[in-house]
Amino acid sequence: MASTPSSTLSPLYESNIFCNFNSPQKFTFPLKPHSKSCIRTTQVSLQEQSQVSNPNKSQYSDRKAVSSSKSKLWVNPKSPRASELKRKSYDFRYASLMKVAESLDYCKPVEEDVFNVLADLGDKIVEQDAVVTLNNMTNAETALLAMKYFQQRLKLSKEVIVYNVTLKVLRKNKDFDRAEKVFHEMLERDVKPDNVTFSTIISCARQCNLPEKAIEWFEKLPSFGCEPDDVTYSVMIDAYGKAGNVDMALSLYDRARTEKWRIDAVTFATLIRIYGAAGNFDGCLNVYEEMKALGVKPNMTVYNSLLDAMGRARRPWQAKNIYGEMLSNGFQPSWGTYASLIRAYGRARYSEDALKIYKEMKEKGLELSVVLYNTLLAMCADVGLTDEAVNIFEEMKSSASETCQPDSWTYSSLITIFSCSGKVSEAEFTLNEMMEAGFEPNIFVLTSLIQCYGKAGRTDDVVRTFDRLSDLGLSADERFAGCLLNVLTQTAKEDLHKLTICLERANPKLGYVVKFLVDDEVEEEEGVFKKHAAELLDCATTDVRKAYCNCLIDICVNLNQLERACELLDVGLTLNIYTNIMSRTATQWSLHLKSLSLGAALTALHIWVNDLNKALESGEEFPSLLGINTGHGKHKYSEKGLAGVFESHLKELNAPFHEAPDKAGWFLTTKVAATSWLESRRAQEVVAA
Repeated sequence: MASTPSSTLSPLYESNIFCNFNSPQKFTFPLKPHSKSCIRTTQVSLQEQSQVSNPNKSQYSDRKAVSSSKSKLWVNPKSPRASELKRKSYDFRYASLMKVAESLDYCKPVEEDVFNVLADLGDKIVEQDAVVTLNNMTNAETALLAMKYFQQRLKLSKEVIVYNVTLKVLRKNKDFDRAEKVFHEMLERDVKPDNVTFSTIISCARQCNLPEKAIEWFEKLPSFGCEPDDVTYSVMIDAYGKAGNVDMALSLYDRARTEKWRIDAVTFATLIRIYGAAGNFDGCLNVYEEMKALGVKPNMTVYNSLLDAMGRARRPWQAKNIYGEMLSNGFQPSWGTYASLIRAYGRARYSEDALKIYKEMKEKGLELSVVLYNTLLAMCADVGLTDEAVNIFEEMKSSASETCQPDSWTYSSLITIFSCSGKVSEAEFTLNEMMEAGFEPNIFVLTSLIQCYGKAGRTDDVVRTFDRLSDLGLSADERFAGCLLNVLTQTAKEDLHKLTICLERANPKLGYVVKFLVDDEVEEEEGVFKKHAAELLDCATTDVRKAYCNCLIDICVNLNQLERACELLDVGLTLNIYTNIMSRTATQWSLHLKSLSLGAALTALHIWVNDLNKALESGEEFPSLLGINTGHGKHKYSEKGLAGVFESHLKELNAPFHEAPDKAGWFLTTKVAATSWLESRRAQEVVAA
């Protein structure tokens, strides 16, 4: 005796998360034809299940309806009776119902046409015919008319099941409004909804991206005496997360892990977004690892959500690893994937990787958004890629899409690049182009222009640009004032008073401190300058404190005011603006200058050498090595770095520090050489005195 393959019951046995039929009632008949020569009898029964022992089993999962040996018989396929018996079996009936369902999907959604198609089923239709037909349909409009036909011609004992398969068709079409109307019709006809009814409507709301509606229907369950199963609970993790009820989503997720609910990839993607929005980026990775441990395969939504989270976390190396894993698992990057990678690499200044992704997108004909173009241009500005920025800007302008045309941020980034490179004419040309496009310069553009004119030594243009602030109704912020202060470090002494006036207007506290340095007529009581400098730096935001202190010390060094430079460095150390500049171990004393401007580095060196002198005079034992760490990087808009400038200064001092061949950015000397040099300097000072 041949048995029915389990796959033949698949139309009503969907195991995916959106169709978890779970009801006290169930049909007890087969729903698909056999693939072998096993003929079923046509006797079918609808039975009431007295008690549901497992709430997670499908409503239609009773496969014992025709389980007795009397319900099956083997027939020789060569027998003349075989074809006759086959026509009498429900398998043959099922095939005809499938054809009817297909015809209904393509006929006009009018009652006459639908009823005519169903009339071909004859007068001896049974309840299972309605279920099979509706379950195999995809056209929502004709399905509603077909349900009406069956309701008029049949005395339905399990009408809720007919409604449930109709709701399933509406879900296929993402027609949530009609699904709600069908539910209200059920109530009007005194048909009691069951778990399947609610799970189908909830999953329909999910597919329609209506998380609030999913929650609304989920919370109706208890009032109808229904209890959600674990699959519905898992869907609700996604719904609560998307609706912004993070606490409820995470609470359900904790319960899911304890009770081992089945969670799909879409829900895991929502959990990753929840943790990412909360800034818990390790939580994102933990969810991803738990997902893989449970055997749930990531989809593109999961990968893109994780890549986006790693980008916001500024963890480009993890974004690269996840992207590589995605490719190795056979997924092809989508537009969203590329967008997440550009944001991740751009924010972290992984310029080579970002430009590679950009090139790949262009080769595939994918259009970038303005935001992505601006991300690339901002990255180019950060790392000094002038030529690359110009090419990206030109490609952006040549784009056929109106949504990709440059905006004010685009022009701002390009002006910043030209300004930092000292390309005055290019910056001015871009500014004019920006204004012709209908964009007024903002505070960022004016800040960049001041920097540009300052580099070129065009002090009058700096003042003119500053005056445009009031014309445009803008107010100077801390960064703007910091840019003015930086220009002062590059300005000839005779022009300093012009900029000091601007600085006093932009930031009175900062202007007051600077006036102590540049105005020879200002009389100072002892400690007043240091007091005002400390108050200024203590009140400044974290973003500008170090820049302010560096620039003020640079101005002091330029004006040969070493004592005030030392006072400012001391203030910086006291306020923790500078940390760990000097360190001592048993084998090496070091001076760390990587985060300092040139003036601040020279001041720190001066103080360190004085400290070494004091140690020598007190008889303190020097270690075997002494070192100065300047870092080995170059400025992004210059071929020079602190190491190159500092090397020449050490030669001027005749200091015995030499660049270490195996430690880039380090200048080292021995205990003997350092002692000899310090003693020689002290002897010279005595002679000079």
